[in-house]
Amino acid sequence: MAPEFGLSSEPADGDRHVVAVRGEIDLFTAPEMKSALGDAIEAGRTKIVVDLSETTFLDSTALGVLIGTVKRLRSRDGRLTIVNTDASIAKTFEITGLDQIFTIRGTRDEALAALDEAESSAA
Repeated sequence: MAPEFGLSSEPADGDRHVVAVRGEIDLFTAPEMKSALGDAIEAGRTKIVVDLSETTFLDSTALGVLIGTVKRLRSRDGRLTIVNTDASIAKTFEITGLDQIFTIRGTRDEALAALDEAESSAA
């Protein structure tokens, strides 16, 4: 049985924010993730980590939410990094080519560091 869907959203510091999702992200649960990400952006967070380390499945609706979030962040000079350790989710990103769009790391610390690396390389 898949773990029940859950989501936590918390600031990491001034402009960084982490949204962690547990369980399946699909047509029914993606709106909650979209809302959490939108709320973070509206609160002025421009560097967001989406932690999928406890996510067991995501569908095209979830991918659409992630793509939309990246677009919103880019218009604000922001960035998004994903935490993923699940092979089937990694395969989904690879098949869709989104592994070329998203920065994907294995741990939350690595993802937070990647947000800062992107900023220092752009400077």
